[in-house]
Amino acid sequence: MHAPHAPAGHDAGRPGLVPVAHHLAHVLSRTGLVRELEVDVLDAPGRRLARDVSAAIAVPPWDNSAMDGYAVHHADVADASPEHPVTLRIVADLPAGSALDPALGPGEAARIMTGAPLPSASDAVVQLEHTDRTDPVAPLADTVTVLRAPTPGMHVRRAGEDRRPGDLLVPAGTLVTGPVLAALVSAGVTRVWLRERPRVTVISTGDELAAPGAPLRRGAIPDSNSLLLAQLVREAGGELQGVRRVRDDAAEVRARVLGATAQCGARPHVILLTGGVSQGAFDPVKQAFAGSDRVRFVSVAMQPGKPQAFGRFGEPPDHGLGDPAGPERDGALVFGLPGNPVSAWVSFHVFVRPALLTMAGAPDHVVTPPRLRAVVETGWRTPGGRDQYLPARIRPAGPGDPGEAGGLLVSPAAALGSRSNLVASLALANGYAIVPTADQAARGGAPVAPGDVVDVVLTSLEPARA
Repeated sequence: MHAPHAPAGHDAGRPGLVPVAHHLAHVLSRTGLVRELEVDVLDAPGRRLARDVSAAIAVPPWDNSAMDGYAVHHADVADASPEHPVTLRIVADLPAGSALDPALGPGEAARIMTGAPLPSASDAVVQLEHTDRTDPVAPLADTVTVLRAPTPGMHVRRAGEDRRPGDLLVPAGTLVTGPVLAALVSAGVTRVWLRERPRVTVISTGDELAAPGAPLRRGAIPDSNSLLLAQLVREAGGELQGVRRVRDDAAEVRARVLGATAQCGARPHVILLTGGVSQGAFDPVKQAFAGSDRVRFVSVAMQPGKPQAFGRFGEPPDHGLGDPAGPERDGALVFGLPGNPVSAWVSFHVFVRPALLTMAGAPDHVVTPPRLRAVVETGWRTPGGRDQYLPARIRPAGPGDPGEAGGLLVSPAAALGSRSNLVASLALANGYAIVPTADQAARGGAPVAPGDVVDVVLTSLEPARA
């Protein structure tokens, strides 16, 4: 199972708080793979390969020309130069896609276009610019004069030089992108084994939530969490089974959870709840799972995102929410995230996204994103006692910026720092900065200052706006 990278000083913090690395390790230890299925290669984009794929044919499938020019016998033109030109008789014209394989006798050549199969009798290509026939669309002439000698094999792409039949083409766990699809098709692959997309139901809770665009009564806010998490699920390769909004009512939460479980049946899936997991008097998610020790509620040593719920839930015969019979991995993977939007965003990236990628068979280096080092451009305060995960704007350093040119700079996405309610400022975040508890203690609780160097993780490849 994937071993998460623990931040420095991850055992530090307040008593009773679970270190971030420990909670992530627990999540991944209970996360299994979704099933694999065989599909047509054209249906593969956006999914991950379940098995290694080998080349079915050579790439390229035949020797072909890398230039517009003339296929020749190298021996005929080995001494060609402007002072000693060599004139050859043209016996064939070979556009790309031609199936012809003309015989070339001594002193003979064939005009050939880029990508056309090389005549079996030829061992070099003279590019047009090195002849007296430089116009590729001119009518075919009877002869061509070579003004510069090629080297043996010049401008020839050999059959199988990229991949030979049976060579490993793409390893299991690879996401099928445009370039991967092109490689598969070019190597003659027609069927591949893929992982299903992890199926996810998003349930946001709260009496204060209103549908996006609906008039707001006093005390109500637009439900941005369900839309936020739904899009993050898609970006992580998940398949949405439904997006639901429920009141702060434990019975309604129970009904939605049971409905999501019934919809997916025995197939592995995820139920992603937001809100109602803290210590409030009306937190419905805690009430919904009361009496179950398979969905547990913990306080994680991170800011934002301290309250977390995680476990597995399977529908028992009495349709209640008690512990079902069956093996440890039975049932849906359940995440309960905090209701504040920034907390939900951070929690998704740190815990949920790695689980979805693990279910889909992603390799370790994808499940655990790389941490980069960035110079602080605009400082911020830290919470003390918890590892900080700050939504941030991360950009390359340019001329006149602090740090080395080409290095990274980081600033808070929100002017008010890491407050968990600043959802509008998330639009500026393309990653997050990590300030471990130990680092906070080492600076004596002083704020992170311009010029400091911190770890950052990119959540988007699109550069942040300055």
